Amino acid sequence: MEPAEDQRDLILVVDDDEDIARFVEFNLELHGFDVVRASDGQEALELVEQRRPDLAIVDLMMPRIDGLELTRRLRANPLTTALPVIMLTAKGMTVDKVHGLTAGADDYVIKPFDTAELIARVSSTLRRNKEFREVSPLTGLPGNSRVRREITDRIRSGVDYAVGYVDIDRFKSVNDRYGFSRGDEFIAALARSLHRAVVAVGLPPAFLGHIGGDDFVIVCAPDQVRPITERAVVDFEKAADDLYDPQDRGRGYVELQDRRGNVQRANLVTLSIGVSMSVVERRFTNPMDAIAVASEMKSLAKRQPGSYVAVDRRRAAG
Repeated sequence: MEPAEDQRDLILVVDDDEDIARFVEFNLELHGFDVVRASDGQEALELVEQRRPDLAIVDLMMPRIDGLELTRRLRANPLTTALPVIMLTAKGMTVDKVHGLTAGADDYVIKPFDTAELIARVSSTLRRNKEFREVSPLTGLPGNSRVRREITDRIRSGVDYAVGYVDIDRFKSVNDRYGFSRGDEFIAALARSLHRAVVAVGLPPAFLGHIGGDDFVIVCAPDQVRPITERAVVDFEKAADDLYDPQDRGRGYVELQDRRGNVQRANLVTLSIGVSMSVVERRFTNPMDAIAVASEMKSLAKRQPGSYVAVDRRRAAG
């Protein structure tokens, strides 16, 4: 069921300064938004889980968990990775903006801020997020809400299904070495490899979604997991090799300088894939649970060398 046209967006305001938080809350509500407040990052994480806000306005400097760490944690969780974040900072220094971008903030407002500017940024960020949520502009693949609907449809139909969570190992090294434009080429290459693998496996049709960055989700029949992932890994590794500069490809690693000027080596990219299975022995009746277990298995896959597929084999207790 689609949300009502007049449904109000819920904004999470995270600031340890109660006066500023109340001021922001008042102005947001004045412009038609619902608001929930948190005084620090820890409280914010709890509220995000309980209330599922549409956007978070986060102060940079806070006790316990500050704005940067809160944003990193939101981005690291597949259930909140697409939550848009606007960072509030009292500093106009470029270094703060760079830190915020690294953590994954969508926009910035520098304190003291103009109320009209804040409302405009909230509105534009929400609009962009809703446009991107259905289809990724980079890959043309469906996004988070469509992924959840796909899993929900399979739950309702009662069929066995698998959820695969795919991402690129050492993807940051590509961006650091060549820049974000080349990084986008790697993401697009993975989208093509996954799409070819999904098409090749045939019926029943498998579903492919792009939930942001280098993170993709496959929803398919359990017996399709192996043929899809095996084909995708081989196809992507070949495509990725062609995207490296010849010198880096030839020696099998890229050289990067750390903050102290020391040269570090990063191996060429591979894939980590985590898979959850909803079968008779263990049923997932909530799409979030299926995605969370797949994400957990992906973390296990990342501990293995090379491209690796980790499949959850656990069964229901009892």
